[in-house]
Amino acid sequence: MIRGIHGLFYSTNPDETRAFFRDKVRLPGTDVGGGWWIFDVSEGDLGVHPVEDPKDAGNHDVSFYCDDIQGTVAELKSRGVEFTQDVEDHGYGLVTHFRAPGGITVQLYQPRYSKGGAGAPPKPKASPAARPPAAKRKPAKKRR
Repeated sequence: MIRGIHGLFYSTNPDETRAFFRDKVRLPGTDVGGGWWIFDVSEGDLGVHPVEDPKDAGNHDVSFYCDDIQGTVAELKSRGVEFTQDVEDHGYGLVTHFRAPGGITVQLYQPRYSKGGAGAPPKPKASPAARPPAAKRKPAKKRR
């Protein structure tokens, strides 16, 4: 039985990227040896988004979500985190992006949807008329 999801950031400077997420973003984690940090987050989810261009299929993306985007942005800025844009309404939530060392840009958002926790029974499907329109996201840049 699957019990979690493991995400990866590919970085040109992994030591600095790990220190950034450990010290500035303050993600909890463990040094599993040799300076390799595995960060632990208490919650996660996985979405599948459509692509407009079939060449974009197969890309993946990591984003963080929070309950109070304005407060979270202010707290992260106070620790020196650089944001690339103001918070915007994307329909599914309030969204911004920040930079991490190693050429990484990460989405941070405050979702408008609610979900059940792991192991919760599936929620009934909304009728097509009741569903909000799908928000368009730019696909992640392909890694070489």
